[in-house]
Amino acid sequence: MSRFAAPIAEQIWDMKYRFKHADGSPIDVTVEDSWRRIARDLARAEVKPDVWEDKFFAALQDFKYLPAGRITAGAGTARQVTLFNCFVMGTVPDSMSGIFDMLKEAALTMQQGGGIGYDFSTIRPRGADVKGVAADASGPLSFMDVWDAMCRTIMSAGSRRGAMMATMRCDHPDVEDFITAKSDSARLRMFNMSVLITDPFMDAVKANGAWDLVFDGKVYQTVQARDLWNKIMQATYDYAEPGVIFIDRINKANNLSYVEQIAATNPCGEQPLPPYGACLLGSINLARLVTNPFEANAELDPEAMKELVATAVRMMDNVVDVSKFPLEAQALEAQNKRRIGLGVTGLADALLMLGLEYGTDEAARQTERWLHAIARAAYLASVDLAKEKGAFPLFDAEAYLASGNMMNMDDDVREAIRENGIRNALLTSIAPTGTISLYAGNVSSGIEPVFAYAYTRKVLQKDGSRTEEEVVDYAVQLWRDKFGDKELPDYFVNAQTLAPSAHVKMQAAAQKWIDSSISKTINCPEDISFDDFKNVYMQAWDQGCKGCTTYRPNDVTGSVLSVSESSEKAPGEGAEAPQANESADVVYMSDPLDRPQSLEGSTYKLKWPDSEHAIYLTINDIIIGGHRRPFEVFINSKNMEHYAWTLALTRMISAVFRRGGDVSFVVEELKAVFDPRGGAWVQGKYIPSILAAIGGVIETHMVKIGFIEGEGMGLKTDPKAEVVNLGDAPRGKPCPACGDFSLQMVEGCMTCTSCGHSKCG
Repeated sequence: MSRFAAPIAEQIWDMKYRFKHADGSPIDVTVEDSWRRIARDLARAEVKPDVWEDKFFAALQDFKYLPAGRITAGAGTARQVTLFNCFVMGTVPDSMSGIFDMLKEAALTMQQGGGIGYDFSTIRPRGADVKGVAADASGPLSFMDVWDAMCRTIMSAGSRRGAMMATMRCDHPDVEDFITAKSDSARLRMFNMSVLITDPFMDAVKANGAWDLVFDGKVYQTVQARDLWNKIMQATYDYAEPGVIFIDRINKANNLSYVEQIAATNPCGEQPLPPYGACLLGSINLARLVTNPFEANAELDPEAMKELVATAVRMMDNVVDVSKFPLEAQALEAQNKRRIGLGVTGLADALLMLGLEYGTDEAARQTERWLHAIARAAYLASVDLAKEKGAFPLFDAEAYLASGNMMNMDDDVREAIRENGIRNALLTSIAPTGTISLYAGNVSSGIEPVFAYAYTRKVLQKDGSRTEEEVVDYAVQLWRDKFGDKELPDYFVNAQTLAPSAHVKMQAAAQKWIDSSISKTINCPEDISFDDFKNVYMQAWDQGCKGCTTYRPNDVTGSVLSVSESSEKAPGEGAEAPQANESADVVYMSDPLDRPQSLEGSTYKLKWPDSEHAIYLTINDIIIGGHRRPFEVFINSKNMEHYAWTLALTRMISAVFRRGGDVSFVVEELKAVFDPRGGAWVQGKYIPSILAAIGGVIETHMVKIGFIEGEGMGLKTDPKAEVVNLGDAPRGKPCPACGDFSLQMVEGCMTCTSCGHSKCG
């Protein structure tokens, strides 16, 4: 029986991937049961399923091949979920009926567990004429708000809220509004956002030339390209979005450029896809393939890798045939092109086992060699599948081999494709692997550096108590097992110490042999200058990357984890090991606190324009550990139309408040609610709904008592209410799952190191 490398791995399996009855009792008794379930389901597509089931099981065994979470959780369960991770939806028509048809398709897709990507460049800009109705267009951002609200109401399979990607071309007239949309922390929180950057735009940036903002052939405005570029850079410097996608580079390199045009990606950016395209993901665990780790003869076993890649390609190809699809158009797209995204995880650990320092020229060369070998093995395996089962239906040998990507492929591989065809149009991609990497024993994630060699993770127990455990990187644990307390060598570097240029170098080295794209975060120090920050993006462009995502801790995005400065231990085991911020300590309770006889609080009067009577909110506080926190809420109005929902809101919010923890998410959720009938102006600020206004009042109160930082809505309070500020809130945002302040940006996704919650995984 296989053993989990760490307690956290077993917890992840039990929480996310273990097949259970509706009452929570396990169907998968062991992890081998999970592997067998997956192997059996994917082998259904074979003529000899028993033979291939055993081969698939062997690939899964010991976490060598890691299918993406959708496959691991859904295969063989007979649940109505898709095994594909995410989709790019159809082209959004520039009409009201067409837009809402697309919204319906998005909802159906997310209901089955798929994340989605959309290009909103096809919607006419704000203020443009709407023929036939004597009105001006509201613009793409207004419809993105509708998508955002829809996403909040649909829980993806696996108890994860759906993820979305929104893109907009750099020449769209509303691109500047798109760039700054995330400056409002309550807006478009369900979206990742990226600007589609064209080659002519980059040429204009470098030449400091003019740039036209155009829609449907009409020039709406002319700006300086460098000014627009600087606005993109300033936004991502300040609050980590938008990212940039070099869209012309993507289309030129696309194997399928002769039959499709790409304008969007999946939510984390590793899969640029055409309309209704789907991403099917899996990863080779390089850390498990290294022989003689930390010895002079350490190497990644080339034959084992080649065999594993071939089996993985076959498994992923079978997913196309056994998976369900939310929409018929998605099934047709997948079957016509049979696109897969085989990637890697554990790269940084594998480099460490060979004695290589991540981010150096030597490590970049080794990364390129490994990914070249994987690409070669994957393409040849797909050629063999084409001999056996046929090429993908839209295969055209001459057009396919003329693509920018295939021009760089080995001559013998090109000749094999010419003679026999190929089963899968595209084969390689590097996706976020944060959760499956933990499940595999905390191997380093994707092609990212090791984030931290050891850290303390808080684990919430069923009774509401919390325990702590050390989570150790896979390679570091191997070192400890082999050498005990011997100090880690200097080549053990991590994400806290790497220069941004080292990240770019590794991403560029990997991109040479990835036919889709890469989800990677380039960590930047908080004190990086704006000019140096901009240079990171220019390096990514100059070195051939298909996109760029950075993360710089700041007051908006948060500082995530603090680092101990007093430790004198070896690098990675003390000074660089992140420790949970003490001020971010969160108390979870299985039962609510008893209410004291009397409480202090504040009463707020809220006058909503559409309501004849004012709404009064009373928020009472309790003091725990010397800190004041909200304990209960009462919402009252003479307007009986509001009675039922205000009573429900009173009870629900109070129930949440009384159970402790970080409850600032209540504000975030309420402020993000919009009323399709329209919001209203309250004290000089546009509020999208009456519920958002209530959220703003609660926020004002939390700010005033020092529970959170910020300015709130600035509403006047009852002058008789006495409020005492007793301490500062921690920087940054809490995890929406556990409330802890342990969020980090990994591979383009905010991930909690405390509970494992991931926006994308």
